[in-house]
Amino acid sequence: MHIFYTPDIHSDAYILSEEESKHCIKVLRLDVGNLLYLVDGKGGFYDAVVEDPHPKRTKLKILSKLENFGKRNHYVHIAIAPTKNIERVEWFLEKATEIGIDEITPIICDRSERKEIKTERLNKVITSAIKQSIKAYHPVLNEAIRYSDFIAKSSNSQKFIAHCMDEAKSTIKDQLILNSNYLIVIGPEGDFTHEELEAAVKNDFVPVSLGNSRLRTETAALEACFELNFLNR
Repeated sequence: MHIFYTPDIHSDAYILSEEESKHCIKVLRLDVGNLLYLVDGKGGFYDAVVEDPHPKRTKLKILSKLENFGKRNHYVHIAIAPTKNIERVEWFLEKATEIGIDEITPIICDRSERKEIKTERLNKVITSAIKQSIKAYHPVLNEAIRYSDFIAKSSNSQKFIAHCMDEAKSTIKDQLILNSNYLIVIGPEGDFTHEELEAAVKNDFVPVSLGNSRLRTETAALEACFELNFLNR
C-alpha cells in the first residue's frame, strides 16, 4: 500500500511535491492508472490514481474520500522533557505515532539536559510514521516550552504527572475516566524536582507510577502512551 501525506489537498485532483513525485515515479515506479492512497493529517483518507507520472510534479486523480478515518474515542497529549540524545526522542515519536498519540509538547525542566529542540526534523519522523502505520491524523508537535509555563496553562480533562520520587502516587488505571482528553507529563532522566512536582499537584495533576522499573524518559513516555490507548480499547 503506497501512502502519501498531502495536508493541503482540497479538490478532486492533486499534484505531488517534487520530493514525493520523485519517490512515486523513480522509487516506487508507479505509472498511469496505478492506485495509491493519500492522508491529509486531519482524518481524510483518499483513494487516488496516477494521472500524469511526472518525476517533479506527478498529477493524481482523487477517486474517493473517507472522513474521520481511524478516529479514536480519546485524546492523548504527552509532554516530555527532550533527552540529550535527540535520536531517543525521534524513537519515541515514531513508536507513539504508530500506537496512537494526538499531541506532543517538549518541556524544558530544571534538570533537562537539552534546552532547545528543532521541530522540523521531528515532524518528518512523525509524518513517516503516520504513513507507515496508515494513520489519517497527524499528531501535533508543539514548540518547546518552559515546564512552569506549560503546567500553569494546561487544561486537559485528566492530567497526570509520572515521577519516581518516594511520594504518594496512584496508577493511570485507577484514575482513568474512559473516552476522555488526557495529558501526562514525563520528566528528564534526573526526574522532576520536588518543586516541579508540587507545582503540578497545585495545578490539578495527579501523580502516577508507571510500574516498578526505573524507565528512561522516552520509554516512560511510550509506556504512558500505550497504557492510555490500551485502557480505552
